[in-house]
Amino acid sequence: MQNCLFCKIIAGEIPSQVVYEDDRVFAFKDIAPVAPVHVLLIPKKHISSLEDLSPEDAEIMGHIVVTAAKLAKELGLQKGYRVVSNCKEEGGQTVYHVHFHLIGGRKMQWPPG
Repeated sequence: MQNCLFCKIIAGEIPSQVVYEDDRVFAFKDIAPVAPVHVLLIPKKHISSLEDLSPEDAEIMGHIVVTAAKLAKELGLQKGYRVVSNCKEEGGQTVYHVHFHLIGGRKMQWPPG
């Protein structure tokens, strides 16, 4: 998608601190971290929001979750972490490309607020 911030990051048009990349997933450090570890995991396929997922996207969503667990281990989050996806404006989504926040390195409160 031409004007999507995350698509531009994947394409290398905007620099990022890449943490992981494969043929389906791109992960990079968030520029405004809310915890000592804050990584964004995004599918390379542009999907605007969770509501736009199709049954064909199930495999990539599962792959992202498995990748998040792998990265959490590699990043030293053995005490725990949170994987969050915001959906639409009231859910806190500011970039309309499905993405997951992997956050950890400090105690998380529940409910989140």
